[in-house]
Amino acid sequence: MHKTIEQVTRRIIERSQETRTAYVEQIEAAKVRGPFRKQLPCSNFAHDLAGCPASRTALLDDHTPNIGIVTSYNDVLSAHQPLGRYPDLIKAAVAEAGGTAQVAGGVPAMCDGVTQGEPGMDLSLMSRDVIALSTVIALSHNVFDGALLLGVCDKIMPGLLMGGLQYGHLPMILVPGGPMQSGIGNREKNQVRERFAKGEVGQDALLASECRAYHSPGTCTFYGTANSNQLIAEMLGLHLPGASFVNAETELRVALTQAAAAQVVQNSHLGEKYIPMGRVVSEKAVINAMVGLLATGGSTNETMHLVAIARAAGVQINWTDFAELSEVVPLLVRIYPNGSGDINSFQQAGGMPLLIRELLEGGLLHEEVETVVGPGLSSYLDQPVLHQGKAVWQDGPEQSRDPEIIAPLGKPFASISGIKLLSGNLGRAIMKISALADGEDTVVEAPALVFHSQQELEQAFHEGLLYRDVVAVLRFQGPRANGMPELHKLITWLAISMEQGYKVGLVTDGRLSGASGKVPFAIHCTPEAAAGGLLAKVQDGDIICMDARNNLLELKVAEEELAQRQAVELTTSYQAQGHPIFSVLRNALSGAEQGASAIIS
Repeated sequence: MHKTIEQVTRRIIERSQETRTAYVEQIEAAKVRGPFRKQLPCSNFAHDLAGCPASRTALLDDHTPNIGIVTSYNDVLSAHQPLGRYPDLIKAAVAEAGGTAQVAGGVPAMCDGVTQGEPGMDLSLMSRDVIALSTVIALSHNVFDGALLLGVCDKIMPGLLMGGLQYGHLPMILVPGGPMQSGIGNREKNQVRERFAKGEVGQDALLASECRAYHSPGTCTFYGTANSNQLIAEMLGLHLPGASFVNAETELRVALTQAAAAQVVQNSHLGEKYIPMGRVVSEKAVINAMVGLLATGGSTNETMHLVAIARAAGVQINWTDFAELSEVVPLLVRIYPNGSGDINSFQQAGGMPLLIRELLEGGLLHEEVETVVGPGLSSYLDQPVLHQGKAVWQDGPEQSRDPEIIAPLGKPFASISGIKLLSGNLGRAIMKISALADGEDTVVEAPALVFHSQQELEQAFHEGLLYRDVVAVLRFQGPRANGMPELHKLITWLAISMEQGYKVGLVTDGRLSGASGKVPFAIHCTPEAAAGGLLAKVQDGDIICMDARNNLLELKVAEEELAQRQAVELTTSYQAQGHPIFSVLRNALSGAEQGASAIIS
């Protein structure tokens, strides 16, 4: 085991001792003898029986596990549309495995792609807490001996885990829907977006391009937050081995869903082996997820999601942990926005089994962890294949089928991974360097141009104000200001300025999509402007230094002058439909480094 991995792991275990111990004790105290539903008074139990006459006999039995299904199905989102067929599929597979299954509840699932740049985007991050709360409500009937969590995208998977871990004494497996087949290349898609921003093509050409990229049911194929979620789920041991990136609506995808249903029956305390979810999400499993994210140049959003997921299991991690791991974990994967391929290219090159093999052989992962298929991460070196309609596992690849997509450990794309922690008088912020062009200078020092909305920045672009050396400062985009919307659309405008040869950077207390690259940025800046951060005192023309080499984020203004400046106050008024009802939740959100959650402390 690499000594830095050992050191960070030891520090996290020590830091988490009190909270993790309390969490594990909670799991142990929740266990019962026999089915959970049999602990209910007769009248309560009868209400459960009334809704499922077909499985009444099995539910009355003292040995049959009952599996809850928590689903994020809707047919607005391509990634979640396939989940509509899963409950019937799961119920049949669970019955074949000797159990019963009921749909416990649904959770909301919104898409950042649909709401990007629109008022609904302000609700996106807060939806994660709503999903967690909805998951708890679904499981609160206490009639389940295990659960299957159906969800994929940006806030959905983290929310399902944050909620599911409140019932960590139950075995649970995450069941994904899989990515869509590849459409047009991501670089081609972004080129059309930039041409549209320049006025070189019209809206019809832009829409035609977008529809060729997002063309069918399944998860988007670029390596953004949705696919980073799936990688993290597998690194945590919460997916079946190799389940993350099998395409939607294929026979193998169906077979994997059936296999997950059978596995969770075995994992219940009434089954062959008891594997509670709270034991799977351990300190070492969280380290594995962090390493997998870093080695692949995954989404910066996970620096918040993983913090919140870990805390839900009593594990305390922070950005310093990410930064120290990033210095020793090499970059082994190049897929968009870090390269030309996509998630299907990654799968074809060897996928998760190969990535885990390389990282295990380099001493960068903990093998001795619990997973949903039993002890040891070595099980995840196998890959699923279809045999007579069933998913079976065979040895995974031992070397990359495409070294331009997955590099061997001995010849990585970069000696350090893609996420840097910047610190200075402006606070702490995250910079993703894995997506920058080869040889791109990661030091930007330039005058600030301050904005309070994406719309202001877009207007500045159209007025030609960004055609110069500039650090765009977009403040009041943090959790408490407006719910921390994703700011992916502004990358197009800043990228066009960069193409003219100018030094361009971005500093914001907001988020950027896991698919963003090209422009050097310092994001998730904390403390945010609305919570007393120095960002609220920055003025146009101030010199800002973003230095990834030395991990520095500095406002070069004398302390005496800063002490005399008045901080700009947030004046945003939430008039968009549905927004006011979220004010209580928004006002309670923690800082980005603490997970940006109102419910997980």
